[in-house]
Parts: sequence; structure tokens; C-alpha cells
Amino acid sequence: MRYRNPVIRGFYPDPSICEANGKFYLVCSSFQYFPGVPLFESDDLVNYRQIGYVLTRKSQVMLEGINSSGGVFAPTIRYNDGRFYMVTTNDTTHENFYVYTDDIHGEWSDPVKVDQGGIDPSLLFDGDRVYFISNGTDAHGVSGIVQCEIDIATGRKLTESRTIWSGSGGRYLESPHMYKIGGGYYLMAAEGGTEYGHMVTYARSDDPWGPFTGYEHNPVLTNRNKAPFIIQGIGHGDLIQDKYGDWYILTLGFRQTGIWEPYHNLGREVFLTPVSFGEDGNFTAGRDGTTDEEYETRGGGEQVIRRTYSFDDTDPAVEWCRLRHPHEEDYIFAKHAGITSWTLCGTDVTLDDTASPTFIAMRQRDFRFELRVHINLSGSGLGGVTMYMCENEHYDVYVLHDGTGDFAVLKLNIGGIKHEQARIPIPHPEAELIVRGNEHTYDFSFAAGGREAYLGSGITRYLSSEVSGGFTGVMTGLFAVGAKAEFTYFEVKYE
Repeated sequence: MRYRNPVIRGFYPDPSICEANGKFYLVCSSFQYFPGVPLFESDDLVNYRQIGYVLTRKSQVMLEGINSSGGVFAPTIRYNDGRFYMVTTNDTTHENFYVYTDDIHGEWSDPVKVDQGGIDPSLLFDGDRVYFISNGTDAHGVSGIVQCEIDIATGRKLTESRTIWSGSGGRYLESPHMYKIGGGYYLMAAEGGTEYGHMVTYARSDDPWGPFTGYEHNPVLTNRNKAPFIIQGIGHGDLIQDKYGDWYILTLGFRQTGIWEPYHNLGREVFLTPVSFGEDGNFTAGRDGTTDEEYETRGGGEQVIRRTYSFDDTDPAVEWCRLRHPHEEDYIFAKHAGITSWTLCGTDVTLDDTASPTFIAMRQRDFRFELRVHINLSGSGLGGVTMYMCENEHYDVYVLHDGTGDFAVLKLNIGGIKHEQARIPIPHPEAELIVRGNEHTYDFSFAAGGREAYLGSGITRYLSSEVSGGFTGVMTGLFAVGAKAEFTYFEVKYE
């Protein structure tokens, strides 16, 4: 099968994968969004279907009042003896914890905390022993990849935390994963920061405590010197073997808006890169250590890239998410007489706040798209569509009823500048809102009273990680403030 990268499109960073019962299960970071930790299933490592989330209860994760890019950092998923484990960090509370389940399609446990610092935790099951690994500083003040042995039933440490590898010399050593392959131990990590210098490195040892010897040609995988090239930021990898015995690395990466334009607004996505083991036990990855857009696998079938999303073909509990801990009473999902609708009951919390606004969203999957949604507003306030990067950077097109009349409005929020780009009167608080996107701009229009009118545009680079900062990507969201907004039609089509 020939496939194109990324294999999961849009803001799904920090992928981790495991195999169980002939299928593959993948998780990603979710930061301030709830439910937390998107969960995917795959038969072939190329095609993925989201089956839900891991952190679905407020009791599992604290997200109250956190800033964007806080909250749930890089998870790791592992399967052992009939049970799945997902281990992660809440970077806001500085806690490492794991949850578990015996039913991948069911609920996960309450958190089990581990008293080891750092971020990007991972687990290695090795016979009767379980090793907990993260980046950070050990009990002796040595920084690097830190490890302890734990009791998996309680999270209790059985050994002190000890640094086992200090990396190959790159900054921001993180994302440790250890594997036992052919009797030896492989410790893979990320260095260089999750930006343009990102890279995958690894080291080997005959013992899980080391000493570890770095691969002499590190980094084994990086696109840091591959220019001009759209795919950048490759790193934070997890190693997996398919049903044919072939090895791959799942990594994050991002697509620039253009070959000569170092901006990305879709967030960090999931890329799949082939791996080859040599007779000496070392492995190499990709084409000359880089990730390309297309590869072949030995599997049959074909890659399916989804291009359309609507109310009717999405599950509210799967493709959609909210900000922080939502107030469930403010969301009404209904199907009646063949019409699917969302009613959002707006409060005084806005998209600029770090509380939980009335907001539902899904990832922007590609640069070029057209989004249409029908809204009927009741009461004083506003409701509409947002291209949302974070509380400081978002572009909003909405219907407003303020006592003086009804209006279609475009507002651009960039840093401390909150500018109303356009305000056009409409005959009643009902309209179709339209967003058309490409690599460089979002264009906003509305249709009301039998006519379509253009409101203006926003430049994508101001919703990019390079400008806005943080670790997320743009979400296509529906929201309400003050008023009740009924959305009776939603569809986004990607080219």
C-alpha cells in the first residue's frame, strides 16, 4: 500500500502507539481540551479511526482555569497481560500519573500517581518488572532520562529515580521510550525541541539501568536540515512493528504553509516513517534519516483520507471536544425529523477567558477547506464560528443581537489587539456563516436574506505556533456568549 504523510491530520501531537490482539492503538496530547487524550484504532498503521478519549471524567484530570498549552502533555500507551495503560503528565499540576482499562472501548480507571518528576512519562514492562521513565532530574541532581521501578498496582516506587542517559547533546531531551528487542534494550528519545530542530535519537544497552551507548550516527531521524521542504519538526517518536514484521516510527511533525514560509497553523500532526534494522542491531529510519511525504508498505488495501465532516457523520463524543471542564447543561445535542442540531447556551465566559466558554470544536485537518454552518440566535448576545488557536489568538465570525439590531460580525483577536473587522446589519438573528481557508488566509462571509456578503479575512500566520506560541493547533469551533445559539447545519469540506 502506498501512503501519504501525515497519517493523522491536524492537531494530534506527541503520538504513542501499542499493538494488542492484532490491532494498533494510538494516543496523542490534548493539553487544555476535554475530553483528554484522543484514542485511535488502526488495522494497518496507515488508516486510523478515532474511537474516543482516555480521560473522559473530570475526576481524572484537573483542567480548571489553565492557560492554553497547559494541562495534559505527551501520553504513552502500552499493553501488558490483557490490560491497557496510558501514562501522562498534567503539566499544570506537575503530576505524572497513569490510568488503565481492560476494555479499550470502555472507561478508564481513576489516576494512579507516580512520585517522579519531569514530563513525557513512559512505561516498560519487562517480565515481572515495570520501569517508569521520564525526563527530568534524578535524586542526585543529574538531569537527563530518569528511571525508577514501580509497583504497577499502586504506582509506588520500588527504587530511587536515577538518570540513565543524558542524550546525544541536543537541547530539551524528552520523550523517552524504552524497548526490549532481541534481548537488548533500546532507549529512544527526542532532542532539539519540538520545533525546526526536532530530532529522534537513541541509545542501546544490555541492561535497563545501563550504561547506554548512543547510536554513533544520531540523530536517527530528523528533518531539521531538509529545506526547502514542507514537512518539518519531525521527532517525539514511538517504535512499532507491524503484522509483517516490518518496523516503523510514529512521530509528530508539522506542515509549513509554504516551502519558503516557516509558519504552521494546523498544529503538530502524526507521521509514519519506515525503520530498518541492520545486522549489528542498530536501526536507521526514513530516507537518509528524514521523513518524506510518501512511502510503500507491504500491506494491502489503500489509504483513505477523509475530506468531509458534518453533524450527521460525526459523533459528539468522538470527533468533538471542549475547553477545560465544560458545564454540560449548556450543551444540547438533538436529532429530530432528520435534522441534527447543537444548541449552545452561552454564558458570560468568552473565548478570551481561561474559564470554560460554551464552545465545541474539532481539529482543522488541512489548509484548504470550506466551512458552512447555519445559526439561529435567541436572546441578547452572540454565537458563531471561531478559528481558535488559543485565548489570545482566534478569528471569530458570528451573529450578534445587542438591543440595537441584528448583525453579522467579524472580529480578529491577535495578542492584545481585539479588532472588529466588520459589522453588517442583517434582517433577523439567523444566518449561514461561511469560512474558506487556504495556506495563507481565512476568508469570512455570511448569507442572510437571500444574499451572501463578504466580511473580511485573517492571515493564517497569526494563528501559527511561530507567532502565537504554545503547542496546539487551530480548531474549527462553534461558540456562544450570552445568547442561546442553535446550529442546525454544519459541514466542512477539505480539498
